[in-house]
Amino acid sequence: MNRLFSLVAIFGIFLFNSCGNKYKLELHSPKTIQVNKSLKISVIEKNGKPIDSIQYFINGKIILDNESVDISDFKLGKQALSATVFYQGQQRKINNTIYFMASEPPVVYNYEIVNEFPHDKKAFTQGFEFHNGFFYESTGNYGKSSLRKVELETGKVVQKIDIDKQYFAEGMTIFNNKIYQLTWKKNKGFVYDLETFKLEKTFNYQQSKEGWGLTHNNKKLIKTDGTERMWFLDPETLKEESYIETYTNNRKAENLNELEFVKGKIYANLWQKNSILIVDPKSGAIEGIVDLKGLQSKAAQKGDDNVLNGIAYDEENDRLFVTGKKWDKVFEIKLVNK
Repeated sequence: MNRLFSLVAIFGIFLFNSCGNKYKLELHSPKTIQVNKSLKISVIEKNGKPIDSIQYFINGKIILDNESVDISDFKLGKQALSATVFYQGQQRKINNTIYFMASEPPVVYNYEIVNEFPHDKKAFTQGFEFHNGFFYESTGNYGKSSLRKVELETGKVVQKIDIDKQYFAEGMTIFNNKIYQLTWKKNKGFVYDLETFKLEKTFNYQQSKEGWGLTHNNKKLIKTDGTERMWFLDPETLKEESYIETYTNNRKAENLNELEFVKGKIYANLWQKNSILIVDPKSGAIEGIVDLKGLQSKAAQKGDDNVLNGIAYDEENDRLFVTGKKWDKVFEIKLVNK
């Protein structure tokens, strides 16, 4: 009996000491921070117990033992913050999530109409591009999707193929004499010969689950999927190699849709909005917002469905064109600082 009591007592002492020695560690950081500010991070032990050393990491990359970090070169958006804490011959990893925001609020632009051109008011525009004097357009809706080549001055469709009714066509772009076209929910894209519109191959998406907008930066294809992300694809393998997330100085922008690459920036439509975001392709910072209210009514449309959804750029003549779903006009516009 005494022996049993002794064993119980020893076990109780061991349990008490084990609980007493347990470290309660917390990783402290802000939930959001603008990238022009220094990131202050720290680890505390809630009971005041000693810590030997700490290593900090952002997205798995060590940032030395520094508790004040320069984050000015980081991409924006969600980041995985972690710390490995060393104490009493042990180590423990603790994690946190933080969001990096743009340094400055976006510049707001209005517009001036330079020219107006006719547009097929039955075309549910999903992708729009200017190439060698013509517009190339991807139109959507099941059973009505198409790829077409259109005269600028007249709006006449001079070349067209219909897309199988199982697909809802989305964004498109032209790169290296190929046309790349997305579909919405079928996880499939198409690659065509530019001159003949002959289908050359198909490709599947990877991490991005849907197809929305498409453009290129003369090196990579750039794709949206309806979230805040823009994906960069190898034009040969069609693999998604990286992405950016689009943020202002205080919020993210979701529902990114049709795209165009203009003077080193990504211009992006927002789904169901008559506006364009101007995005830095390196960081994801939203540097500008173009307010295009008024154009929808000038194109004989209204409501949330048939909004702005087409951006095309004539690089040679520095002309910016916009249109929308079932709009009867294409507008050449000039941006004006609001």
